[in-house]
Amino acid sequence: MSELVPGGNVPLPAGTLTIRVPGPFDVSALITDDSGKVRGDADFVFYNQPTVPGARLAGEHLTIDPPRLRSGASRVTVVVSPADPGTPLGRLPAPTLHVTGPGGHTLARFTPPRPQRETVLLLAEIYRRGTAWKLRALGQGYADGLAGIARDFGVEVVEDAAEGDPAPVAAPDPDGFLDLVNSVRAAAGSPPVSLDARLASAARAHASDMAARGLLSSENAHGISVYQRITSAGYAYLTVGEHLVSGPRTPGEFVEYCLTTEQSRDTLYNPAYSQAGLAYVHDQRSGDMYWTALWARPFTHGGLRRTAGEVVALTNAERAAEGLAPLAVDAPLTTAAQAHSDDMVARAFYSHTSPDGSRPWDRAAIAGSSRRTIGENIACGQRSPAEVVRGWMNSPGHRANILKPDFTHIGIGLAGGGTAGTYWTQLFGR
Repeated sequence: MSELVPGGNVPLPAGTLTIRVPGPFDVSALITDDSGKVRGDADFVFYNQPTVPGARLAGEHLTIDPPRLRSGASRVTVVVSPADPGTPLGRLPAPTLHVTGPGGHTLARFTPPRPQRETVLLLAEIYRRGTAWKLRALGQGYADGLAGIARDFGVEVVEDAAEGDPAPVAAPDPDGFLDLVNSVRAAAGSPPVSLDARLASAARAHASDMAARGLLSSENAHGISVYQRITSAGYAYLTVGEHLVSGPRTPGEFVEYCLTTEQSRDTLYNPAYSQAGLAYVHDQRSGDMYWTALWARPFTHGGLRRTAGEVVALTNAERAAEGLAPLAVDAPLTTAAQAHSDDMVARAFYSHTSPDGSRPWDRAAIAGSSRRTIGENIACGQRSPAEVVRGWMNSPGHRANILKPDFTHIGIGLAGGGTAGTYWTQLFGR
């Protein structure tokens, strides 16, 4: 048996190979040709598509018969992810790959360096050299989950559109939920939403966790929030909302429940949302039904610019009401503000001081700003420019920054996916 290190390889015998990664992990595989790109959906092996030519997934066992792979296939990449979607691999035992050959003979084992924030790991690849096949240890992780894998393996993901949103990834409509929702949204004057498979996947994982624990919560037992589940499913958003509910028995009852309070109705009616995902899971012990509905507008670069522009306009409206001059948008301040919002999501903190000790003026200088005076407002969890500016204005310290006469320039950053949802940064300079 070979104990592999990253980059190490071992020749494989003829016959069927069995791959196993014990522990709280899901194993899947991507089948590619010499280009390293998939041809389409039939090149994925995972729990919803367990069998393709030459590969089969049964429980935690993935079997590969290289000669039987589809025509042109020259590589099978083994992917491991947490069984509980959204959980960073660093919170789990290190995954260990076990590879056996015909007759159950152990061929190789590989334990990669312990992952940290990564939520998906390329563990190994089986590849063809001439007429023979070999196994290579990898250990490449992705903190952006399935989106990173989709990018590198040629799955087409539309990140931006000229005038609108990315094309949705269609999801089935459970029990006519979409018609129910769009009917009440239309009555409130809001545009329709479409169902997105990534949002539905995140909703299903969260509803299953709540049902298993018998507890309504925005986080699982490991502190992974419903928002982090969304980004781990490969969905980047500009704004997001959720309904976490127990009790209703049907989608119709669920929608009726969502109309009972002002806050819940506001989420259901919110015209900013364009996509949704729904899941409900039965708790066998209590008999309760646990529901998760997710609402979002997907990220686009144009949408980011428009949202930041709304924050600037609302900020300048507050200054105008006090007789103050408007703030001009400043590129270095914008770069620094966006970097700080991204960093708070990526490194899971919420502070004016970064984990490396840098402060707002340090970050502004790194971004190329020469402003002599720097001020910063941050916020998390707000779902719109109006909500975040209102929150800042209701806080004396943040209000003082917005209304400081000396400030002349501003930069805005926002990023979604952390524990609290959306993280906002407002950077001022003179």
